[in-house]
Amino acid sequence: MTCSNCARHVTEAIQSAPGVRSATVSLENQNAVVNWNSGATENVPAILQAVKEAGYEAEEIQNPDASCGCASCHTPTKHNWQINLWLGISVTAFLMIGEWIFGWMMQPWFCWLSFALAAIVQIFSGAQFYRGAWRQLKIGSSNMDTLVALGSTTAFGFSCWVLFSGRGGHLYFMEAAAIITLISLGHFFEARVSEKASGALKLLMELAPQTARRKNSGESENEIAIAELKIGDQIVLRPGDRIPVDGIVIEGESAVDESSLTGESNPVDKKSGAEVFAGTINLNGRVIMRVTKTGDATALAHVIAAVQRAQSSRAEIQRLGDRVSSMFVPAVVAVAVAAGIFWGIHSGAEKAFIVAAGVLIIACPCAMGLATPAAIMAGANAASRRGILIRDGVALEKAGKISAIVFDKTGTLTMGKPEVAAIQNSGTKNLAAALAYNSTHPISHAIAKLSEGKIELKEWKEIRGNGIEAKSEIGNEKSEIRLGSLRWLRENGVDLTAGEKFISEWSNQSATIVGLAEEKSLLGLFAMRDSVKSNAAKVIEQLQRQGLKIFLVTGDNSQTANAIAKQVGIAPKNVFTEVRPEQKAEFIKKLQAQGEHVAFVGDGINDAPALTQADLGIAVSRASDIARDAADIILLKSEIEAVPEALGLARATLRTIKQNLFWAFFYNAVGVPLAACGFISPIFCAAAMGASDLIVIGNALRLLRRR
Repeated sequence: MTCSNCARHVTEAIQSAPGVRSATVSLENQNAVVNWNSGATENVPAILQAVKEAGYEAEEIQNPDASCGCASCHTPTKHNWQINLWLGISVTAFLMIGEWIFGWMMQPWFCWLSFALAAIVQIFSGAQFYRGAWRQLKIGSSNMDTLVALGSTTAFGFSCWVLFSGRGGHLYFMEAAAIITLISLGHFFEARVSEKASGALKLLMELAPQTARRKNSGESENEIAIAELKIGDQIVLRPGDRIPVDGIVIEGESAVDESSLTGESNPVDKKSGAEVFAGTINLNGRVIMRVTKTGDATALAHVIAAVQRAQSSRAEIQRLGDRVSSMFVPAVVAVAVAAGIFWGIHSGAEKAFIVAAGVLIIACPCAMGLATPAAIMAGANAASRRGILIRDGVALEKAGKISAIVFDKTGTLTMGKPEVAAIQNSGTKNLAAALAYNSTHPISHAIAKLSEGKIELKEWKEIRGNGIEAKSEIGNEKSEIRLGSLRWLRENGVDLTAGEKFISEWSNQSATIVGLAEEKSLLGLFAMRDSVKSNAAKVIEQLQRQGLKIFLVTGDNSQTANAIAKQVGIAPKNVFTEVRPEQKAEFIKKLQAQGEHVAFVGDGINDAPALTQADLGIAVSRASDIARDAADIILLKSEIEAVPEALGLARATLRTIKQNLFWAFFYNAVGVPLAACGFISPIFCAAAMGASDLIVIGNALRLLRRR
């Protein structure tokens, strides 16, 4: 591989092989690390064949260094590549000094020395370009290597003809060497800059330690490799230790720094029963944890996979660059031939060859190929550092076009930790707690804490978005017991007249009212208070200032929802209440039919249909697994201030993609005609070509510094 575009093509080739989950290809190290899908057969020959069909070659590294777990230390190709680069720099510098400072260019001894030195550069430093061009030719394709090989060969070949024929005239051995050297130097810097662009992923992959202290049955401890850990093992964490896998604290208390995973700067207190995650740091206490997840199942592994997927993904806008790139090299060769013929007729062979070489060298399909992926890579890395996971390039693109945002209430605008504020008929709390006991809903958790008494219930069933129902035996009769939303109880014929005063009083205080009923009779009411997130109003204001329409859609009643909306600054006309989960998706469809590009922000299993229907699904920190799978963007931070941050970063990334495409097209549209008209020397063309890639990648890197 000679440039980042090559690395991108190799990545795409590897990921097309069956069973491959993701691939990380390093241009600088000239290797790839492949991750397989769970349960997939590791078909290495299929990968090697896919790489070969893409016009490259690869071989499996049999014994990667066990200490690092990857192949990055086995880089003989990288070592040789850098030797060849310095060889080219030394030869080119010597020839430039001889021609430009001492004026030896017309002396016979210097001419022959120039030939010998330039030939060495062609054979060794230029070998990578010639090999790349030949491999592309064998599969009926062409790329940047094709143009470099043709341009350098044109200058070198013409100079050999002049020297060996004895016809006299200027020799272009120095230009031939400079072309290869400058382009190699540009690719060297490009590789370094690309490594920086993907630095966040590299840091994530280095977060988990290689060993852990396992506690044995006899209270002794021994250090073992992470790969040997099993679910249920107990691990001892001392202050300063990096947590190796996911688990639950079973003994001790400490504060844990989770900033590397979530972007949250404040340490999180952990005590018995708290979850801890791989890659985070135990700060100040001795803790014993029980392993719950290892390997690819850990939260860190999911974050790494998400970043890898985003980096290697393609956006729709990239198709424009790909279409132009596919036709670019043949078009440039045609322009070079036409320019050569024109100048040959009017100014002779020397001018013809040099102009043709300049056209071939200044053209840069790499810049067009890199315009989109470089920006996506930088944008995905910048997001991951802030605790924002972006599914792919398409999600970034969609986020840049959003015109309306729909918020769920519970766990999104509110803390998601409701508490019982008041009860109408406290004698019903035992029955309500028994009904709520097996449910995972936050409101059920709060009600279940009201009583530890056991009441036997039959045919228990949870109806998502509505509530819980079961049968209770009283004497010889079975009666239907329901605990849930007032809308649901009303639909089942329950008379709520007796609770109207309680409902009105607490709804106006932004409480959610849950009813308990037996058959058609209301037994009791529970006012559930869930505090609004402290920064929710600020976030809504920020989004409104950006010209976005804000909606609140909830299954709660209108009084409670409007009270919440008033606190955060959402207009009453944009509040939609008593909406079932499936109806949230229908509401989004209506907005889309009106021409809106809709983002939905929510958490929990109930939100999965809406997250899927929305143009952009955003799942907040404690989102369920289903919600995460349905979402385009996952916010690992607990605060929704990451919503405007994520959208702002997405818009900046989309803007960067457009800028990169513009400059790539502009560079080639201006450079190729100037070279064809003979205004630019081949050396300047080579320098400009190398600079074009750096400009595109450098512009993308600005996203990493965005605040």
